[in-house]
Amino acid sequence: MSNVLFIKANGRPADSSVSVALYENFLESYKTSHPNDQVTEVNLFEVDLPYYDGTMMSGLHKEVAGEPLSPEEKRLADIANGYLNQFLEADKVVMAFPLWNFSIPAQFLTYLFYLNQAGKTFKYTPEGPVGLVGDKKVALLNARGGIYSDGPLESHEMSLSYVKNILNHFGVTDIETLVVEGHNATPDKAQAIIKTGCDKACCLAETF
Repeated sequence: MSNVLFIKANGRPADSSVSVALYENFLESYKTSHPNDQVTEVNLFEVDLPYYDGTMMSGLHKEVAGEPLSPEEKRLADIANGYLNQFLEADKVVMAFPLWNFSIPAQFLTYLFYLNQAGKTFKYTPEGPVGLVGDKKVALLNARGGIYSDGPLESHEMSLSYVKNILNHFGVTDIETLVVEGHNATPDKAQAIIKTGCDKACCLAETF
């Protein structure tokens, strides 16, 4: 039995969000094909995600150094560490997210900041940083209304590329990606593009 963490980084309904449609199709297919696995869902638009600010950063640094924390520093450090521990304990992680304004939603960025902790997901060495989370399997479900895989907007794509860079920084190399794009740029093909993407999500879930 695997412990599987599903991260939904879009608060819109499935009928108006392709990344959420991918998420829901993948989730349903996964539960059907892996009935014995333990599935945990986190909707980043419905949970408490305080900004990674100076107080949280101070608390996390003091914790590592063994220094006393103020009540607010401890509260914020506990929140960040709670999400980090949940991520570390998962055997598999599924992340569904859109490209918004060339990047990712602020809630997802905050969540990834929580995970990016030296000594826990990576460490510094004389040769540079080394990831510590190499034994995790991850699926990335990404939707973007324009065409970013090639053409004039290719260099503007900072959603999937950012998340993959973060995971590589953690040492994660077993990454499956599913990208659906162009449904807004080519509205006459949108229905077919979205259906194909959802079908692929179901198939990917069966073998993930």
